[in-house]
Amino acid sequence: MLQEAHPYSCPVCESVAPHFFMSVAERHYYRCPDCMATFLAPDQRPLPSAEKAEYDQHRNDVSDPGYRRFLGRLADVLMPRLDPGARGLDFGCGPGPALIAMLNESGFQTLGYDPFCAPDQRLLSDTYDFVTCTEVVEHLHDPAGTFQLLDQCLNPGGWLGVMTCFQTDDERFAGWHYRRDPTHVVFYRQETMRVLAGRFGWECTIPRKDVALFRKAGRAG
Repeated sequence: MLQEAHPYSCPVCESVAPHFFMSVAERHYYRCPDCMATFLAPDQRPLPSAEKAEYDQHRNDVSDPGYRRFLGRLADVLMPRLDPGARGLDFGCGPGPALIAMLNESGFQTLGYDPFCAPDQRLLSDTYDFVTCTEVVEHLHDPAGTFQLLDQCLNPGGWLGVMTCFQTDDERFAGWHYRRDPTHVVFYRQETMRVLAGRFGWECTIPRKDVALFRKAGRAG
């Protein structure tokens, strides 16, 4: 039986206060009372080889209208906020970089980084007017460190767009389709996004379900 005491800190906000939340099929989850993130016990996270095997099953076609509509949930609220000619990075672009194509078609030069599919570390040393993360942050083993990196990648006044399925209903967590993906190890709420914004001094907007937009302080250019 799990004990309340454990060595885990919150991987999102780094609080030392998380408590045991639930076990499902021998997978143990914890909840951070400070940012309301829910996360899988770190020692149960999948190995990189298992992650890649799962990702290799994805079939995301750049020209698929349904996939483009799905990504449009973020693109449609981000693009009107960007200056003409803004330059960006799609972080975690995956093997079918449809969002990059959509942004480029709209006049926003966009590059793609992915640790498995496009691992050009040089892109992470540059700065951008915007960064997008669609269906990425739930996979992160070190979200606190990754959000710090993304903050460094943003120009003053730059935008970070995040799309992930917000966790809202504790009673349905065990059977939730998002939890059942073995590569999903962190689950966010709207409150989690607001805590992240406070941590980095970003403005935070939740323009639609499962989408968060952050703006870095300062002025572009």
